[in-house]
Amino acid sequence: MASNAALFEERVAEALKLCQNRREPPLVWAAEVLKCLDTAGLGLGLPSVELGQVLVSHLCFAYNSSCMWKFLDHALSSRLLSPLHVLSLLTSRVIPHRWSQPEAYRLYLELLSRYAFSFDLLESDASTERIIKSIDATLQLSQTYQVNVQELGHTMVLFFFSIVVGLLDSTLDDWGLLVTFPDKASGVARSGDYLNTDIELKGNKNFKQSEHRDQMRRTNSFLAMEVLGTITDNRKAKVLLRLVHLNMPENFDSILRRIQFLEAHKPASPVLKSANQLLVRFSANIRGVMDFEYQLNKRQLIGMLIHIGSNKPVSGCNSEAALSASWVSFDIYMENVMDVKQLPVKSAIVILSALRLERDPLEGPIPHLESRLCVLLSIVPLAIAPLLEDEVDSCNSSSQGGREFGGVGIGYRHEMDRKHHALRKHGLISSLQVLGHFSALLCPPSSVVDAVNLAAYKAVGFISNAKNSKDGLSGGSHVNAFAKSGGNMRHLIVEACIARNLIDTSAYFWPGYVSASVISMPDSSQIQGSPWSTFMEGAPLTGSLVDALIAIPASSLAEIEKLYHVALNGSEEEKSAAAKILCGASLRRGWNIQGYSRHKAQNLLGALIRKVHLREHVVHFMVKLLSPPIPPNFTGTRSHLVDYLPMLSAILFGAASIDTVHILSLHGVVPEVAAALMPLCEVFGSLTPTSNHKSTMGEELSIYMVFSSAFLFLLRLWKFYKPPLEQCISRRGGAIGSELTLEYLLLLHNNKIASTSEKPVYIDFYPKLRAWYCQNRSCIASTMSGLCNGNPVHQVANKILNMIYRKMTKTGASSGSASTASSSTVTGEEAYQRPVIPAWEVLEAVPLVLEAILTACAHGILSSRDLTTGLRDLVDFLPASLVAIISYFCAEITRGIWKLAPMNGKDWPSPAANFRSVESEIKEILASVGVDAPRCSLGDSTAMLPLPMAALVSLTITFKLDKSLEYIHAVAGTSLENCASCCPWPSMPVIGSLWAQKVRRWHDFIVASCSRSVFRQDKKAVSQLLRSCFASFLGLSDASKSPFASQIGVVGLLGDINWAQQGTRTSMAPGFLYLRSCRTIHDVQYVNHVIVGLVSEFAQKMASRWTSKDFPRLKSGESSLSLATTKVRDVAGLGASLLFVTGGLQLVQELYQETLPTWLLSSREDKHGRVNSVSHITDGYAMAYLLVLSGSFVWGLGAKSSLRPFPVRARIIGAHFDFLAGVMEGNVSVGCDTDTWKAYVCCLVGLLVSLAPEWVQDVTAETLRKLAKGLRGWRECELALSLLERGGPATLGSAAELVNVIN
Repeated sequence: MASNAALFEERVAEALKLCQNRREPPLVWAAEVLKCLDTAGLGLGLPSVELGQVLVSHLCFAYNSSCMWKFLDHALSSRLLSPLHVLSLLTSRVIPHRWSQPEAYRLYLELLSRYAFSFDLLESDASTERIIKSIDATLQLSQTYQVNVQELGHTMVLFFFSIVVGLLDSTLDDWGLLVTFPDKASGVARSGDYLNTDIELKGNKNFKQSEHRDQMRRTNSFLAMEVLGTITDNRKAKVLLRLVHLNMPENFDSILRRIQFLEAHKPASPVLKSANQLLVRFSANIRGVMDFEYQLNKRQLIGMLIHIGSNKPVSGCNSEAALSASWVSFDIYMENVMDVKQLPVKSAIVILSALRLERDPLEGPIPHLESRLCVLLSIVPLAIAPLLEDEVDSCNSSSQGGREFGGVGIGYRHEMDRKHHALRKHGLISSLQVLGHFSALLCPPSSVVDAVNLAAYKAVGFISNAKNSKDGLSGGSHVNAFAKSGGNMRHLIVEACIARNLIDTSAYFWPGYVSASVISMPDSSQIQGSPWSTFMEGAPLTGSLVDALIAIPASSLAEIEKLYHVALNGSEEEKSAAAKILCGASLRRGWNIQGYSRHKAQNLLGALIRKVHLREHVVHFMVKLLSPPIPPNFTGTRSHLVDYLPMLSAILFGAASIDTVHILSLHGVVPEVAAALMPLCEVFGSLTPTSNHKSTMGEELSIYMVFSSAFLFLLRLWKFYKPPLEQCISRRGGAIGSELTLEYLLLLHNNKIASTSEKPVYIDFYPKLRAWYCQNRSCIASTMSGLCNGNPVHQVANKILNMIYRKMTKTGASSGSASTASSSTVTGEEAYQRPVIPAWEVLEAVPLVLEAILTACAHGILSSRDLTTGLRDLVDFLPASLVAIISYFCAEITRGIWKLAPMNGKDWPSPAANFRSVESEIKEILASVGVDAPRCSLGDSTAMLPLPMAALVSLTITFKLDKSLEYIHAVAGTSLENCASCCPWPSMPVIGSLWAQKVRRWHDFIVASCSRSVFRQDKKAVSQLLRSCFASFLGLSDASKSPFASQIGVVGLLGDINWAQQGTRTSMAPGFLYLRSCRTIHDVQYVNHVIVGLVSEFAQKMASRWTSKDFPRLKSGESSLSLATTKVRDVAGLGASLLFVTGGLQLVQELYQETLPTWLLSSREDKHGRVNSVSHITDGYAMAYLLVLSGSFVWGLGAKSSLRPFPVRARIIGAHFDFLAGVMEGNVSVGCDTDTWKAYVCCLVGLLVSLAPEWVQDVTAETLRKLAKGLRGWRECELALSLLERGGPATLGSAAELVNVIN
């Protein structure tokens, strides 16, 4: 083989020498060389690798003549040789000898500028493979870049990048800038043969020739920079370098380092100054790579759609409505967060349009003002902080990088980051300044008037002190300043931002920030002194001080830490008091600004106002107190938790309010709280009460009470009362109840502590809790069986039955009504004696007790009144038994095996007194949102409820509406509504009427709740409500039916901020009603199809409306299209938001894998009149936008912002793109309009590469290639290239091979 190669080389050399002697033209040279190739059997493998190697070896430098270079040029232009191959060979040989062979270097640069982008694909796979291997070996690409180079496109990228870096480094050396960079960015040997040059100069007597060559060497370095500027200015070069920038960023950064090195040394280097223009051009070209955008075909409508920016202002649009519409996703999320029935298990820290939540909610058992202000003044600043912290990180990284290479680092990238983050901070400041113009939004609720006045006074005092310091004065008229400082919600918001260092105190000097309106002085008790100062000075926690500390928030971390230590180490009274204080105003109103300094002040005039944002510290310590440590000297077999009984009781009851639990959920600590509650339940549920005293739901302290408060608290964090059908729905795609299990909460907790020293928590660690957990699931799933007479559980059930029968007159008959026919009768004193049994044993036996008394009532053995009394006695005995009661009754209601109970006022309470009023108001609310109300009129007949439902509602009516019993009401109220909505209509209006009679001030809330129940199983009602949401948002509602029809955007959808104060007995905003109903909809897959259909319908309507002849000014052009796409994006954004809040990940997965593919495959008849092609195209655009936005709500738009594990996203997105690729290949036929299909694919790809490029890497390389091939078939070549370049290293080669389509 070697001999054949040598023979071929000899023949070629002879032919070339002969042609040179004859002075033949290049065409003859080529003919002679081809004869040599044919003779050697290589004539079919053009371009020839062997010929290229022979020619370059002769040129370098044995036969370095102009004739040879001319022939080489001809061979390259005629494709006898591969330009890519020859240039790589020349690069490796000429650049290292550029000083000894300046003529060859000059000719090499000319060839490089001419053939740098001659990347035509080769017909012969064999030639391609040989060329790739030769280039890889010559330039050491695989070794340098640590990759396996096998594709021609991949070779092209690395070749071009190596050429750029190699020429740049060589030029630096030629200019005497002998710097060694730590990166090995190129396989090109750059060092010149300076030693050989010196020998040549000493031995050469032809000084003119020597001077000429020396001049050529100097000019060659400038020519090299000129060539670099020329080739990097080419769009193909930008594509190749962009592929490196996106897929090999560490290598691309090496060029940025070199550019900064040149810029840093330019002032001190004469040669760099003389090359300034060349350097500026090259630098601009390289930086332009980072900002490079593909020029999509804007002559086509789809190209214009992709080009139009999502936030581009559009003239001719109602600006207020347009801005409102752009925030709809935030408003919907915010309203959904405030739904206490859906406690977020993750933190609600996102940027929210939160001011609208300041409105007071309807009177009822729902979160009130404190949790809403928590969002506004605590959660929103927490959300903004990470965004602005990126700016600090960027600056720090830049300053650290600046110490490299003579004070130069990768500054350009950080410079761009600094500009970007500076815009964020400027945007925050501008927003806070503009907020002052919206006085209607800023009027403070009465409960925070003092707080806003103090915040305003703080600004006045700061300005006054600054002015006095400047004028050299001391003191000042602070009282007068206070009297004239006006406070509103903006002052609290600004203080919250200052407390987190989001902005500084220069905000006090904003024009108009300090109002001139006169306000009242704050409470004199606040001015005179702080109870927290008294506490920190060592005062004992007595009654009056405890009450004051509960009512006033702490203002420093030191105060909270001391309180925490008292709760752990104080006396029993101090532990209990400290826990109560911690759960008081410091937790609920931790955003408040205290009007005191920690330093003593003689009076208000000398006081320094201090702001501290402490809520998250309070939340942290509160959660820690639920898991108190083992005392140092603890001994004994029982749990150490028993010694903390007073403290645990106080903190469990203190944190049990609906507002407090909601605040904890907003801070994302639900998993931590659940993990902390489990050992409490396990321990206290296993203890036998030490005394036989009667437990109540009041302040009495007992083992049962602590267990019940912990157990009910734990069960509020997951929906234990859900019926079996709802928990099992759509298991294939992830159950709706995937977030409703203890296992899921523990999984979240364990994931959060994975990087810490804490040990994971599993439910198996708590056998008693796990046993009940499994029993509860079994009870829900099927009727009880398998327990025989004499079983320990049965014996406990008999004891409980004997206890609750003590108030019943027919004790003899009732004693035999247990689940088995015979049971011993307890008489005398024992009948009234409460059993002393561990709580877990009681809970295990409760289902048997319930089956017994419910069966007795159904057969007339037990009266309804006695049944209710017995249930109430059971809850009084062990409040935690309410959980078992609810689980059992809910399960029995769904089974439908019990007879109906007449709600006639004799056997059971009657709703007749106000049923017609409730029914009428429900109809009016539903009619106002375009929903046909179900017929629920009873006429003269008696209302009927399933027996378990009648028993449950009768039990709940007996509970007193006491603040201390919120931990009971929070469980009973939500579960009652859930159970009632499972019953046939009109069960919910009946139950609502009963409760409205009990609590008249809750009437509006109850009616609204009854209205929501319509949508649980009525698909038609759900569809009508969703249609009203879209119509009201777009301003297409019927003004005769809805009071919100005159509004548009978010106000039309959710109502304005004064909605609650205006009265809601006959109307409700459709979006607000849907958000309060969507979590109870049974068939959420149906919602998916409805939303997709409505997005399609309204997108077509909007497109037709904005491009119709009614708007002649907008009939054509980008302005018209901008208006249309703006409305289409609004429609898709609303659809994505409603879809996500309805079903979260499950519905998004259904959308990707089933709903949208089905929509694309199905043929649809036009039901809305003639639809033009623009409407079809915007239809596809709307679906693409819907898909991307829905996914962004689940995974975010960046890799680090993903809320779910990457494999889930990759599986879902990958499956959808596999479907698209199958259609593009012709394996599947779509039924939608061709324009719709094309618009959908193109817009989806365009949105992904511009908004969510990380998602593209979730798709397999083969699928991306198939899609790119289809896009090329549609002449969307640059869109195909933008897709492939985001596919990672696997598609880098395929992307580079498309470089020739760039014009």
